[in-house]
Amino acid sequence: MVTGSGGPLVERDAVHRDERISTSRSGLGQFVFRDGSKLAVGAGSSVVIDKFVFNDSKSVQQLTVAAAKGTFRWISGNSKHSAYQILTPAGTIGVRGTVFDFYIGNDGTTAIVLLEGAARFCGPAGCQQLTRRCDCVIAKRDGTMTDTHRAGRRTLATLGNRKALPFLSGDQRLSASFGSMSGSCGISAAVEIKPTAPERARPPERASPQKAPRPGKTPSNEPGKRGLDKGKKGQDTGKKGQDTGKKGQDTGKNGQLDTGTKKGRG
Repeated sequence: MVTGSGGPLVERDAVHRDERISTSRSGLGQFVFRDGSKLAVGAGSSVVIDKFVFNDSKSVQQLTVAAAKGTFRWISGNSKHSAYQILTPAGTIGVRGTVFDFYIGNDGTTAIVLLEGAARFCGPAGCQQLTRRCDCVIAKRDGTMTDTHRAGRRTLATLGNRKALPFLSGDQRLSASFGSMSGSCGISAAVEIKPTAPERARPPERASPQKAPRPGKTPSNEPGKRGLDKGKKGQDTGKKGQDTGKKGQDTGKNGQLDTGTKKGRG
């Protein structure tokens, strides 16, 4: 939904000077000014048409737009470049025959991405020129400003909002009259990329379980088995003693037999 100061706006409603335009979280407004300039207002945005002065030739002497938050696309019309001015919490965008998207976060952080023509962003610490397609500048309320650089996959991460530039990412679609602006400056690719899940650590390997002994059998290294072995050894020793005694008896028997035989012969 798109609302003005006086209530909801519908197609072809007029927008007046000093009127605040706001959109809902899913809202989208597309406005065409008398000189052919166009302003797209994305979801969750707020903007005021601050100054709006026309010439008789249907061009503007001055058109100032004060954007408070949200995302926008600006397309210049037939007026002189110096007639346009866009105010943001972090600085001023000067228009030079231009198409560009810009975003303003809740903390006032402002990003501009040039699509056609040229633009200049000026903040408390100075100005940066945008002259090539996909040139980008990010500025903060405190005057901190990046150098002009190419927009790409890191832009949304820097802004901390994956929906910061929805017309480039494809989250919101504009009508053909606002131009598709072929290519997305790498913003849509940034949205499509999914982080790779970290590789899971392999669980520690478990030793193979030892087979339990069958009932009635005791492993050889257990005390019970050693006791049995000693008992058996004792029995074997006793048996040897018996064998020795038997051998002695046999020897005595042999001696008696031999002696008797000899005596008989004598």
